[in-house]
Amino acid sequence: MSTSTIESHTATLPHQRASQRLRTKMVPMRLSYSWFGTRKSLSREQKSQAASAFGAEGKFLSAGKKLIDTNDPSFRAVTSIRGQATTYFHGISLAYPEAGVRLVREDDVARVNTRLAAYRQDLSEAVHQLEMQYETLRDAARERLGSLFDEKDYPHHLAGLFQMTWDHPNIEPPNYLRQLDPELYEQECLRVQARFEEAVQLAEAGFMQELSDLVAHLSERLRGESDGRPKIFRDSAVTNLNEFFERFRRLNIQSNGELDELVDRAKQVVQGVEPQALRDHADVRRQISDQLAEVNSSLDQLLIDRPRRNILRRPK
Repeated sequence: MSTSTIESHTATLPHQRASQRLRTKMVPMRLSYSWFGTRKSLSREQKSQAASAFGAEGKFLSAGKKLIDTNDPSFRAVTSIRGQATTYFHGISLAYPEAGVRLVREDDVARVNTRLAAYRQDLSEAVHQLEMQYETLRDAARERLGSLFDEKDYPHHLAGLFQMTWDHPNIEPPNYLRQLDPELYEQECLRVQARFEEAVQLAEAGFMQELSDLVAHLSERLRGESDGRPKIFRDSAVTNLNEFFERFRRLNIQSNGELDELVDRAKQVVQGVEPQALRDHADVRRQISDQLAEVNSSLDQLLIDRPRRNILRRPK
């Protein structure tokens, strides 16, 4: 059976049609880090010495030491950039059932590359600032660790020890396999197809859960009272929902009509609503809360039904 035959046959199933669209418009991408380790296990002798204070055996003790103060602002600046880059990458991509790999829209690839390059430049500058504080941090560790301090644990320089890289791994079967072993090539095509189908289900589950959490949080803040007064809520309770709608619009592959409808309903509820209006007007707050509660109830049912729907949709 050729690949085209496989695709035309599976196109009759809704979740497989969605996976084909996903496969067509998305590009696999992997963001990786290599990072200076700031903790190190104690040696066998050190663990035995520590255990003896408690009358224990060293082999039953797990212990380590912290090489530098990770709460120092110069180090936190480095880890902050890693967190920002990861958050951005996850926010503009979909999960894929292969370690480290995510799916990015084909027309977003250039923009993502540019943004990650900017984060990498920020990381390089932050590491340079950390390098300027490195000797001070090492001297502080020498005082705090006492006899546990070991000069050999510390590299002379930090350059090259904090790296951020990304690539586009090939997740499709190699073309040479088509001629070399057609049967194995077909099996690999089906395996990749199944992975994309799983990616569709992961995307659905992720969007469902995120929308449920955001709607439930805002609804709870609007309904609840504290000391007889409306609960305080931040603008982010509304803006986070609007950001979700935009991300869903960009990444949604229309694989689940019920989910699409619920997202539209939630969007209509909060569209044009300003956070301050919710604080100032009890009737607006009550109306929005009631409408969101209805959306959340439908979302809860969709999440409950999901395992059964997956079983029904899973290809034989």
